[in-house]
Amino acid sequence: MKKIITTSKSPAPIGPYNQAVLNGNMLFISGQIAFNNATQAFEMSNITEETDRVMQNLKAILSEAGFTFENVVKTSIFIKNMNDFGAINEAYGAYFKSETAPARETVEVARLPKDVNVEISMIAML
Repeated sequence: MKKIITTSKSPAPIGPYNQAVLNGNMLFISGQIAFNNATQAFEMSNITEETDRVMQNLKAILSEAGFTFENVVKTSIFIKNMNDFGAINEAYGAYFKSETAPARETVEVARLPKDVNVEISMIAML
């Protein structure tokens, strides 16, 4: 049975979806962007800061569901400019141990919601 996961520590959905859905032992987290709910502002002064804010938003959702980054099995990264790949990869990588990092893809896209530069979604399992 699916359970909706929400936290005020991550951005509220801007459409007909939820922050995350828990189904059995699997958690599906919707794409997160660099909006900081505490300050009600985007954190986009550089791509490293932006990626870190996205990862903090994902961490809050994982935590709300009782998961950690160790439970993440798959991520999808959507970026506006593939030239930012190195910086995004470095910021993202700080949240995982290389020996247990999840599977993932990184895709360059023409545009993202709210004109952000990076959006990341995750699947985690207990």
